[in-house]
Amino acid sequence: MSYLDIDYPHDKQAFYQLLREQVAVYTDPAPTAVSALANAAAVLGAAFCDINWAGFYIVSRGKLVLGPFQGKPAVQTIDLGQGVCGAAWQNRKAVIVQDVHSFPGHIACDLDSRSEIAVPVFDQDWQVLGIIDIDSPTPARFNDQDAQGLEAVVSLIARHMAIELS
Repeated sequence: MSYLDIDYPHDKQAFYQLLREQVAVYTDPAPTAVSALANAAAVLGAAFCDINWAGFYIVSRGKLVLGPFQGKPAVQTIDLGQGVCGAAWQNRKAVIVQDVHSFPGHIACDLDSRSEIAVPVFDQDWQVLGIIDIDSPTPARFNDQDAQGLEAVVSLIARHMAIELS
């Protein structure tokens, strides 16, 4: 299936509705969790304006391990509570950072990043399977609407992760 460029709406509710539809199209059915996450990362990278990194970290052997992403090379493992992604994992909720330079312990993979959002991916038993992480070079790029929209998006791919990666 070829990817068709989409003109995503500026209204966040409409944006996330269309994003969910696109993630569903490009991840279902997927032969593996990695292929589902790779396509989801590609859709995120194409859909969001003003970002410089979008991807996944997967819980494996007590750490977050780098999964499929779009952007510059990134840190390969993150401990529980470390950085924005580790905080989202530890707190089991979305973490929105308006200015990464003011976040204690921020992990700088791309020095151009100024804001970040990390959202946990849960299995049916509410265990964290991984984190979706998006960075932007613009301060205060993300808000609660983004967290809610991404929570709905990750629910679409959680089952792929739960079947293969847990």
